[in-house]
Amino acid sequence: MKLIDTFPTNRIGKLSYRVGRVFPFGATIIDEGVNFSIFSKRASGCTLVLFHHGQKKPFVEIPFPEEFRIGHVYTMMVFGINPETTEYGYRFDGPYCPEEGDRFDRSRILLDPYAKSVSGRTVWGKKPDPEDPFPHRGQFIREDYDWDGDKPLEIRPQELVIYELHVRSFTAHPASGVKYRGTYEGVTEKIPYLKELGVNCVELMPVFEFDEFENRRTYNGRRLLNYWGYSTVCFFAPKAGYSISARYGMEADELKSMIRRLHRNGIQVILDVVFNHTAEGGESGPVISYRGIDNSTYYMLAPDGSYYNFSGCGNTMNCNDPVVRNVVLDCLRYWVSAYHVDGFRFDLASVLSRGEDGQPMIDPPLIDMIAQDAVLGKTLLIAEAWDAGGLYQVGDFSPCGRWAEWNGRYRDCLRRFIKGGAEYAPELYRRIRGSEDLYDERNAASSVNFVTCHDGFTLYDLVSYNDKHNESNGEDNRDGCNDNDSWNCGAEGGTDDPEILALRMRQMKNMLTVLLMSRGIPMLLSGDEFANSQQGNNNAYCHDSEISWLNWADLEKNRALFTYVRNLIAFRKAHPVLRSTDYQAGYNGTGYPELSFHGEEPWQLDENAAALVFACMFAEDHERFGTERDSFIYLAVNAHWEEHCLKLPVIPAGMSWKLVFDSGGFSAAEGEEKLLGDPGSVGLGPRRVKVLIGDRR
Repeated sequence: MKLIDTFPTNRIGKLSYRVGRVFPFGATIIDEGVNFSIFSKRASGCTLVLFHHGQKKPFVEIPFPEEFRIGHVYTMMVFGINPETTEYGYRFDGPYCPEEGDRFDRSRILLDPYAKSVSGRTVWGKKPDPEDPFPHRGQFIREDYDWDGDKPLEIRPQELVIYELHVRSFTAHPASGVKYRGTYEGVTEKIPYLKELGVNCVELMPVFEFDEFENRRTYNGRRLLNYWGYSTVCFFAPKAGYSISARYGMEADELKSMIRRLHRNGIQVILDVVFNHTAEGGESGPVISYRGIDNSTYYMLAPDGSYYNFSGCGNTMNCNDPVVRNVVLDCLRYWVSAYHVDGFRFDLASVLSRGEDGQPMIDPPLIDMIAQDAVLGKTLLIAEAWDAGGLYQVGDFSPCGRWAEWNGRYRDCLRRFIKGGAEYAPELYRRIRGSEDLYDERNAASSVNFVTCHDGFTLYDLVSYNDKHNESNGEDNRDGCNDNDSWNCGAEGGTDDPEILALRMRQMKNMLTVLLMSRGIPMLLSGDEFANSQQGNNNAYCHDSEISWLNWADLEKNRALFTYVRNLIAFRKAHPVLRSTDYQAGYNGTGYPELSFHGEEPWQLDENAAALVFACMFAEDHERFGTERDSFIYLAVNAHWEEHCLKLPVIPAGMSWKLVFDSGGFSAAEGEEKLLGDPGSVGLGPRRVKVLIGDRR
C-alpha cells in the first residue's frame, strides 16, 4: 500500500512549506523544520519574515496562503530552516483605522507574542541600532534542557520566607564578589548567602524580555533606563541581557540552571509577572507586537479607539477577552512546565478583574481559570490586589483559597504604629493574627506580609528620610509615592549622630521582629537585612547605578543586623505556632489560648483602644505542632518614646523565661538564649521590642 502525503508541499528558494499545526502557538522546532502558528482575528493577511541572524534585511518572506488560515489562526510548517542561525517575525495586512481599533501596517515587521527567545537585547546596556527597523526578533528554543529529576518544590505557603530581588541589582555592585555580576549566574553564585540567611523562596522582579532603553529621559547627561523591567516586550521569553550566554542563544538554559540550583538548595522561585500592560505604551508608543497583530483584541479600547490606562503606563491588556485569557494561561503553564517556577506574583493584578470595557467584573473568569488550572494546580499565586486606576481589592481579590495577596494594609499599619501611631494598635493586632478580617474565607497564608518592597523606600531609608529624594529620576521629584509613612529619627539622610543611628537600627529591628512573628507569609526586600540604602529614592525604576545596586560592603558594616534577621528567620522556622494559618484555634493542649494579647498587665488589654505598648503570647502545644516540648513565645512591643515595664504571664511550673531577641542589640541562635534575672516582668526601653521564650530547657 502506497502512503500519499495529503499536505501538498510548496517551495520558495531552498525552503519548502505546507499548512502547519494550529497548536501550539508560536514557533516550534519539528523534524527538519519549524511549525509557525499565530492568531489575528481582524487581519486580512499575514506574511512570515525570515532573517539570517543579525542581518537587517530578510532572506525570504512567505505569505500565508488563504488555505493555511484556520479560523483566526495562520499556521505553516517550513522545512530547511536552520534554527540556530534564523530569526523570524510577521507582517500583517489589514485596515489602519485607530478610531475603529485597527492599527495594521504591513510595512512593519512584528514580534511573535509566543516567541520563546528574543534577539536584539542580548547584551545588557548595549545601545540598540537606531537604523534597525525590527529590533525585537523571534528566535527558536530547543526544549531539551536536562533537569536531572528537578521539579517545582511545592513548599507549603505558610512555610515560606520570601526574598524579593532584582536579578541585576542583586550582584551588579563590585562589592558583590561574584564573577558574573548582574546575571542569572550571579544569583546562582549567591545561593550560599541565601541559605545562610535562611530564606526559602526568591521572588524575582521581571525576567520576561523587556527593553531597558525604553526610557528616553536623561539626568545630568546620564541616560536613564527602564531598569526594573515592568514593561514587557514578550511574555514567553527570558530577559537575555541578564545572561552571560545570551550571545550564544543560551539564556533560557542559564535561567533554568539557576532555578535548578536554587531548588537543590531548598529555595523556591517566584516570578513577578506583568500582564496588566505591555511595552507598546499609549497612542504614541512603539509598535512591537500586539498592537500591529490585533490591537482591539489585546488591549482595552475606549469607544473612540484610544487606550484605557488602568496600568499608569499608557495601555491596559484586555485580560478577560477569551483569546488574551488563553495567552495568559499559556504563558503561566509554559513557565511552570518549561522552567519549573514555583509561583507568580501578579503586578497590578486588579487589572485581571476588569472586563473589556474596563469596569470591574463581579466574577472575572481569568482569576478563577488561573486558580483552577490543572497545570497550575500547586503553583503559588500572589496578587498585588490593586491597580493604577484606583481599584483596591486587598482582602477582596478572590474568595478562592488558591490566591494570596500582597497585604498592603499590613505594610501601612506596621509602619504607622512603629513610628508612634497609637491609633493603629487595634489594627496591628489583627495583622499579627493573620488578618482574619481580610481573609476569613481563606486562611492566614493568604496574607503576604511585608514592610518594604521594590516599590518605595528600602527599610533603612524608611527610618532615615521623611521625604522622597527622587531628583535624579529626571522628573523634578514628582514621581514616586508621597505617602511613605516614614520617619528619619531626627535627621534627614546621612548623619554621624550615634543616638540617631542607634534609634534607626532599633526601628528597623522592631519592624522586622514584628514581621517575622506575624502569621501569614513574610516577605523581605533584598538588602534590608544589612541596611541597604537608595539615598532616599523611593522609585529607583530608572537607575542602573549604585542607587539600585546592593552595596555588599554594608553587609560587613551591619553584620549585627544580618545576624539578627538570620536568627529571626531560624526562630520562625523552629516554631510552627508562628506559621499556623488557623483563625479558629482557641485553647490548646498547653491549657492556654494559642494566641493572646496583653497590656502592661498580663491578660489585660483593650484591643479596641489606642496604645503604644502591647505584648502577644503564642502557646505552642507540642502535640498539635509536632515539636519536642511545649513552649511559650512572648513578643513585647514598645513604640513609645518612654520606657515601660510589662508583667509577664504566669506559665506552667518548671518553665523559665529566656530572652531571644532585643532590638536594642541582642539576638540568640537556638541554645544561646539569655535566662532572665527577673522572671516576673520585662523592661522595654524607648522604641524597643523583645522576644522571650518560656520552656523547660
